[in-house]
Amino acid sequence: MKSAYLDHAATTPMLPEAIEAMTAQLGQVGNASSLHAAGRRTRQVVEESRETIAAALGVRPSEVVFTSGGTEADNLAVKGLYWARRAGGADRILISAVEHHAALDPAHWLSAHQGATVELLDVDEFGRVHPQTLRDAVERDPASVALVSVMWANNEVGTVQPVHELAAIAKEHDIPFHTDAVQAVGQLPLVFADSGIDALTLSGHKVGGPMGVGALLLARGVDPVPVLHGGGQERDIRSGTLDAPSVAGFAMAVRTAVAGQAETSARLTGLRDDLIRRVREAVPGVILNGDPVNRLPGNAHFSFPGCEGDALLMLLDAKGVECSTGSACSAGVAQPSHVLLAMGADGVRARGSLRFSLGHTSTEADVDRLAEVIGLVVERARRAGLS
Repeated sequence: MKSAYLDHAATTPMLPEAIEAMTAQLGQVGNASSLHAAGRRTRQVVEESRETIAAALGVRPSEVVFTSGGTEADNLAVKGLYWARRAGGADRILISAVEHHAALDPAHWLSAHQGATVELLDVDEFGRVHPQTLRDAVERDPASVALVSVMWANNEVGTVQPVHELAAIAKEHDIPFHTDAVQAVGQLPLVFADSGIDALTLSGHKVGGPMGVGALLLARGVDPVPVLHGGGQERDIRSGTLDAPSVAGFAMAVRTAVAGQAETSARLTGLRDDLIRRVREAVPGVILNGDPVNRLPGNAHFSFPGCEGDALLMLLDAKGVECSTGSACSAGVAQPSHVLLAMGADGVRARGSLRFSLGHTSTEADVDRLAEVIGLVVERARRAGLS
């Protein structure tokens, strides 16, 4: 029995075009920083990849800074922008309460070790930051705000944030605005030049490219303090020898995903809506989390009353359905999702939640498989919880 893979938000299979582009470079030799012929050939691969990403996302090639992935890009944006602004007396970090830990944890680390004041921006019941919430926080003391960070689309519940409006508020006060767009690229229309955003995080394996590569888009004139020091690669912002094969695969994945975004989004929206309808039919009382309208095309996130998410996940896995919970584990103990808690859910509801996420390989058969088993799995999980 083939499993129904419904965890594309965690990682999605590589696109054939990306595999081909990466494979073509794996047998080549050369450091992109070397001046001999092999090095120059590798540098050409890197720079052509940079131009490919720039063309796909509406950004200048010089504004594409390659990293090892989304976590490094988020750390570079949050830490680097804070350090760059702290010298002028700005020490407040305004960050949404539902950010990925790759952005939240660096902010809290800066609070614990570098004198930052972290202010979590409240969200509504859908996980959305309202522009007035940001405006109120900024206007209490604009000069003290080092940066604002709000993700483009939430990785757990799929809610799409009003990033253009939020970025415009930050721009009014010349405050750098960072967004983690890891989940948005390839699913939503995205043009960096039109967004008003100063720093934007991308990740290769979330868009059909390889793991271990990503990028931070940095608008001209936005120069965070480096997190990594060394050879001075990537505008002296991110040192380290570039992985040219991964960069080539990443660039091709971005180009392919962006080119097919409208068609892919329409197809995934249809599959997602069918999935939501059929889960609701099979499990009366199930709760759909996140914005019911402004959400990622491939995201369906539910709370199942009377169930533990971890138990549901394992029971579904045994039935050939692969998905994820929103919980984090610490010392083997499941912790409720900080995203759902910020949205007003209690700990019981937060721990009884699952995310089903669709991607470019998803089919109706995947939805059919989930629909076949979800009712029985929930019933079994509830019985286990009562025993």
